[in-house]
Amino acid sequence: MLTFEEKLAIIESYPMLERNDVSLGRVNFKFKESVIDKENVVYHLHPNGNGYVFAELIDDDYDIDTKGMVNIRDFSEKALRKVIDQSIASLSEQEPFEETWINRDKETLLLVNDFDSWNIYAGNLLEATYATYNGAVDYLKQEGFRPSR
Repeated sequence: MLTFEEKLAIIESYPMLERNDVSLGRVNFKFKESVIDKENVVYHLHPNGNGYVFAELIDDDYDIDTKGMVNIRDFSEKALRKVIDQSIASLSEQEPFEETWINRDKETLLLVNDFDSWNIYAGNLLEATYATYNGAVDYLKQEGFRPSR
């Protein structure tokens, strides 16, 4: 496991991230060029080595919490750099985010990120709106849909 100082050195090597010291010795790093309302890439990096990286929009199979964060406590340098790179890329996307979801009856729904909301459309009709990608995905899965890839 990397120490706090090692993680800090890795994260500070990203010139596009802005450091923000918060309470209890924790540190956040923001990506001010984010194209969505989220700016925190690294959240509450703690002197004990615990911390989080925003991973909600990343396609990899990270174990993310309800805030869209992955815990980086046990990440290696390579894994930490990878998730930070992916996080920054996900916050830099210029193209509108859209995913098609399909059920066993071949019905499709479209998941779209519209102005920091996650909207689900059935054709031109708005089916549902969620504050997070994970919330929308949970709904789609409960309704028997899966990503169409």
